Amino acid sequence: MWAWLCLVTLLAACGSPHGSSGQQEIVVTTTILGNVVSEVVGDTADVRVMMKPNADPHSYALSAAEAAHMAEADLVIYNGLGLEESMQRNVDAAAESGVPTLPIGDHVDPLQFAEGDNGGPDPHFWTDPQRMVLAVEAIADRVTALPGIDGATVTANAARYRDELNTLSKNMTDRFAAIPVERRKLVTNHHVLGYLAERFGFKVIGAVIPSGTTLASPSASDLESLAGAIREAGVGAIFVDSSQPDRLARVLAEQSGVQVNVAELYSESLSESGTEADSYLGMMRANTETIADNLI
Repeated sequence: MWAWLCLVTLLAACGSPHGSSGQQEIVVTTTILGNVVSEVVGDTADVRVMMKPNADPHSYALSAAEAAHMAEADLVIYNGLGLEESMQRNVDAAAESGVPTLPIGDHVDPLQFAEGDNGGPDPHFWTDPQRMVLAVEAIADRVTALPGIDGATVTANAARYRDELNTLSKNMTDRFAAIPVERRKLVTNHHVLGYLAERFGFKVIGAVIPSGTTLASPSASDLESLAGAIREAGVGAIFVDSSQPDRLARVLAEQSGVQVNVAELYSESLSESGTEADSYLGMMRANTETIADNLI
C-alpha cells in the first residue's frame, strides 16, 4: 500500500503544472508584455516576467537560472519581432525543447522599418494602443487553450482590458489634438515611435541612433545629417528613453543650432512599482503628457 501511494503521488507531481501555486506558469520576456499578460490572465495562472524594470530589451540577457526556468514554462510569450536580441536564443531553445511559445508580433499587423534604418519589422508595436488590443486578443486565445485554465475569467479580463485600451487610445487622440499639425514632428534616441506616429498623425524626422535597436551606434555623418533635418523641420524636442543615457541626444541638440528640449519617455520598459509608469496604461499616459507638453 505504501508503495502504491508513493507511485500515485509521483505521477500526480509529474502531471501537475510548473507554477509554484500549482497553476500553469506563463513566462513573459518584457515588462510591458508582462503587465498586459497579467491583466488578461489575472489569478488563473502564474505569470513570471524575465526582464527587470527599466531594462533595455535589446541587450537584456538571461542568467543560467532564468534560462532554465524559461525552459520549464507551460507557455512563453515574447515580442517576436527581434526586440529581445540577447534573449532570443533562450526562447528558441525553450521552443525546441517543446515549450509552447506565442510571438505577439505575428498578430499585430507590424510595420516595416525603412531600408535605410536596417529594414525588417518594427518591434515597438506597443506605442499604438489599438495594436495592443490585437495583442490582448491573441494572448486570451492562447491562454484559454492551456489545460486547467478558467477560460471564462480570462475572456472577461480580456474584454475589460480592451475597453481600457480603447479609452486610452481616445484620450491620447484628444490630448494630441492640442498639438499644431506643423509641430507634430518626432526625433527619438532610436526608432521607437513609428506606430504612435502612424496612429496619431505625427511625422518621424529621424533618430539619434538610425536604427530600431539600441545596440547600434550613430556615426558623425548620421548626427550631422539629423541635425540638418532638425533645423529644416523646426523640431521642438528630442525624446530619449528614460533608461538610456541621453548624451548623444544632447550633443545633437547642440549641433542642430536651434533650441531643442531633450525629454525622457518610458519607451521600452516599465519603471519600478509605485511609479507613474509601472503599468502599460500608466506608461502610455505619462508619455502622452510628455510628448504633448514638449510639442505644444
